[in-house]
Amino acid sequence: MYFEDFQKFLYDFDIKGERKVFLITDITRNIRFRRDVLANILSYDEYDIVDGESPEIIAEKFYGDPQYHWVIMLANERYDYRADFPLTYSNLSSYVTDKYADQVDAIHHYEDSAGNIVYQTADGAVSVSNRQFEDNVNESKRRIKIVSPSLLATILQNYKDFI
Repeated sequence: MYFEDFQKFLYDFDIKGERKVFLITDITRNIRFRRDVLANILSYDEYDIVDGESPEIIAEKFYGDPQYHWVIMLANERYDYRADFPLTYSNLSSYVTDKYADQVDAIHHYEDSAGNIVYQTADGAVSVSNRQFEDNVNESKRRIKIVSPSLLATILQNYKDFI
């Protein structure tokens, strides 16, 4: 749906010496929400992604249609499903094991009571393991903005006008 209204053009390909012409969608367009819309706290609610929810599931939950997953992604300036959304608990466990092997519980760094990274010798320094570090990074991806469903029609119209 996101690319549906993008401009299309004919492109001439040479495939193993044979010329073929295909209708191609111009995906180089760059659509973003205006920063002033995102800054308006009345335009959206905050939501914590439940383990295993994808942008499609969230779009279905709030907008009644998984096709609006791109609204979720653009509103949150998240463009990569794998890197920008939290992993499930099981996928996170596998990721940490693959990344750190037998060093999963080794010390990654030290933090003070405010969560700042400090030297091991600092007063009140607490160790953070590789597992804890990756879990914290993963959890930081849970909170997202949900644009008010009442604004969806306006967003869709603005999107079509921009294209």
